[in-house]
Amino acid sequence: MTTALIHHPIYEKHDTGPGHPEMPERYRVVIDALKSDKPFWDSLVEITPDKASQGLVQAAHTKEHFKRVEDAFSNGLDRLDADTAISMQSFDASLFAAGGAIAGVDAVMQGEADNAFVAVRPPGHHATAERAMGFCLFNNVAVAARYAQNKYKEIERVAIIDWDVHHGNGTQGIFYSDPSVFFFSMHQYPWYPGTGSRGETGQGKGLGATLNVPMRAYTMAPVQMSTFESAIEEMASKIKPDMIFISAGFDAHLTDPLGQLQLEDPDYRSMTRTVKQWANDACNGRIVSCLEGGYNLKTLGETVKSHVAELVTD
Repeated sequence: MTTALIHHPIYEKHDTGPGHPEMPERYRVVIDALKSDKPFWDSLVEITPDKASQGLVQAAHTKEHFKRVEDAFSNGLDRLDADTAISMQSFDASLFAAGGAIAGVDAVMQGEADNAFVAVRPPGHHATAERAMGFCLFNNVAVAARYAQNKYKEIERVAIIDWDVHHGNGTQGIFYSDPSVFFFSMHQYPWYPGTGSRGETGQGKGLGATLNVPMRAYTMAPVQMSTFESAIEEMASKIKPDMIFISAGFDAHLTDPLGQLQLEDPDYRSMTRTVKQWANDACNGRIVSCLEGGYNLKTLGETVKSHVAELVTD
């Protein structure tokens, strides 16, 4: 398999201030871990993304939300909500973040790579159509999913798999009434942001296109892994997506300070393998994975590396 690595130095320039868990060093430890094995690093197809245009962002967000984020910088604000800190380069970083997910789609669809990993920040899955929240300005995966559907006639149905420890409320909300986007989230519950119960299954034409699998704090990894395998098997029996996105949060890791789940590096590799098998059966292996959470700087790099290593594996 050929895996594209999409990254940009501006991802490190999104400065959230002292003590903030979504810190610039997250980008650096991920890149350093991937670079630590030169043959592995050399096997990746490096891609530098462009900014996402306003129009592409607004395929998943309201015009008012885009303007509110843009105006925050000209007005000298240092945060968009209590959790979502910003600095002078954060707006550009957020546009390059959405652009990174888009570049992943193009790399896969244009044959540059079989799949892609986007080492992006700020993350995106809490950003709703109308507001920034939970460290997220724009919803990178949602923007890229809409781009894939609008740009490529081969992409009609997509699946989004979110294994961050926090529920991807923003992504769910953007597609809640849309039967063409299947959203699956496995997350700690109850936990921030308080959404993601089993009863949230979509609405209108999108009823049944959302699957939430809430996990209690301190659930043992084998139980969580068995639940994940069963959920993917259930989805694979019902839908055949043309592309699969992963909201790849690594804060369900045993060592993470912002979660209380028990996963370790081999579990992330196993989940990646399971998703790859579904992608190989359903959509010629088309996967675009985007970094979401993961806040232990001592473990994040190696955990991400285990995920990317499995993407590369035939």
